[in-house]
Amino acid sequence: MATPQRIAAGAVVAAACAASLAGCATGSDRSKGAPGPQQGAPAPNSVLRLIGDGSTAYTGVQPHLPRPERLKSGEKPPQFVVFSWDGAGEDSQKLFSHFRKVAKANNATMTFFLSGVYMLPEEKRDLYRPPQHSPGRSDIGFNDEQGIADTIKQLRLAWLEGNEIGTHFNGHFCGPDGGVGEWSVEDWKSEIAQAKQFVKNWKTNSGLTKSAPLPFDYDKELIGARTPCLEGRKNFMKAARELGFRYDTSGVDDQVWPKKKEGLWDLSMQLVPFPGHTYEQLTMDYNFMNAQSGTSTQGDPDKHDYWGDQMRDGLLQGFNRAYNGNRAPLVIGNHFESWNGGTYMRAIDEVVEQVCNKPEVRCVSFRQLADWLDAQDPQALAKLRTLEVGQAPKQDWASFLSARPAPAPKGAPGASAVKQ
Repeated sequence: MATPQRIAAGAVVAAACAASLAGCATGSDRSKGAPGPQQGAPAPNSVLRLIGDGSTAYTGVQPHLPRPERLKSGEKPPQFVVFSWDGAGEDSQKLFSHFRKVAKANNATMTFFLSGVYMLPEEKRDLYRPPQHSPGRSDIGFNDEQGIADTIKQLRLAWLEGNEIGTHFNGHFCGPDGGVGEWSVEDWKSEIAQAKQFVKNWKTNSGLTKSAPLPFDYDKELIGARTPCLEGRKNFMKAARELGFRYDTSGVDDQVWPKKKEGLWDLSMQLVPFPGHTYEQLTMDYNFMNAQSGTSTQGDPDKHDYWGDQMRDGLLQGFNRAYNGNRAPLVIGNHFESWNGGTYMRAIDEVVEQVCNKPEVRCVSFRQLADWLDAQDPQALAKLRTLEVGQAPKQDWASFLSARPAPAPKGAPGASAVKQ
């Protein structure tokens, strides 16, 4: 539990960060990852408008948000990689703060899917009215004052560094008997509205009224999500479209270029090679763990290193397959958990370090990927979607994405008889 002195001191520092975006955001060079900050970002101290009870605030354009550019005719697309985190919150493991630092050190930004109940103290649990459940019910619990303060600090810094804050909703109900797979469109709308409310009212609900606000308007910041256990996607997408969301990442797909589904960009996680197996595995730590140690989150300690290497190598094989092939964005999902001795967190550390500093690679958030996709020529994206998993253009990228028809090979029907 934080002392009043500690909260007040943290508030002073955080308030300075919120009011001076450029001074508190990272100054690292993102030339190898996302492009530089968007032009027209507000000057320091130019904007700070509190919203509601002061839990959030409008502070201008997000720092380090790249300006998406349309591919030029014949230009090879960059290799996008998205690292995303379900149920993002800071606890004693301090994995949120760790991966913020990993991102900064490797020219990357990430997406953090916040669970709304992490902003709600246990004693206020009855404020949550989960669909098809009694008030105050949550399968992942709630938080305490210290946990909320620590999570708010990480959310604030993450956004100022260019990362995205999405949502993993609230109670994380899976399976039958009220699981999200049984929810109606209206149930999803209620869940989304409550997730927003817990973020927009964390000061009132927690009593941390002297803390600095989150430096964004969550109604505008929230544009995408991943559903618990990847369930309930059909009705969620209908609700999300009506609420103005732009993407969903609750599905399973092959490593191909994304398209829109139900009006949203389908940025699903993907299947990648699973070393030692003939089948492929989903790009999520939980799925690797489940295939390795079953329902036990702490399996045979003698296998922990091997299991982490297996996940790392599978993700790297998937990356190389795209990087040297169709350049489809690679989407990876994770949890802030120390399953099997933290081996999957170590694997992600190593993947970030190995891929995000390569030429033509951009490790970005879902927001940044959606922005880039929206900026592209629809015909160019349709052409990219004709490439199969790992398939590079038969000739070269310049010919494949050229606005003009590719020249016919010499000797082929229709080829010019004039010697070049």
